[in-house]
Amino acid sequence: MQYQNSYHSPVGEILLTADDTALTGLWFQGGKYDANHPGQEQEEKRTPALAQAREWLTIYFSGRQPHFRPPIHISGTSFQLAVWNILQNIPYGETVTYGEIAKEIAAQRGLSRMSAQAVGGAVGHNPLSIIIPCHRVVGADGSLTGYSGGIEKKVKLLALEKVDLRNFYLPV
Repeated sequence: MQYQNSYHSPVGEILLTADDTALTGLWFQGGKYDANHPGQEQEEKRTPALAQAREWLTIYFSGRQPHFRPPIHISGTSFQLAVWNILQNIPYGETVTYGEIAKEIAAQRGLSRMSAQAVGGAVGHNPLSIIIPCHRVVGADGSLTGYSGGIEKKVKLLALEKVDLRNFYLPV
């Protein structure tokens, strides 16, 4: 069983989902991907994990770095999980490039190189947007690209974290 709640944020409505013990999803309403899991029952209900996620978001949107993370359950391919693990280590208020993540994955797997586009695909399918901070990933050329919640939300989240946006640009 999946449980869900909505959260009204300064950048739009967010849908939160959880199982009995942990957060399983965080999606922006109208984003590229959503919480639609065929064959899985969903019920509107407050759970401890959803309450912790709401508290985390309230702290985050007040402009402060939360010093805890709600319990999470994520599932994906081994490649996606490796990328999402790296995302969790990007410090608040900092950015990394898709290429930097690709180099790290290649090193972990003993490969000479890894595709930044493949990393972008995994980043884009991150089921816990913001909490697993995929908005902190940028193009090597300074482009603010590739956010499934929408580029305008990515810009607002980076600005909230006081990232100096003068070195970045929006792709045409």
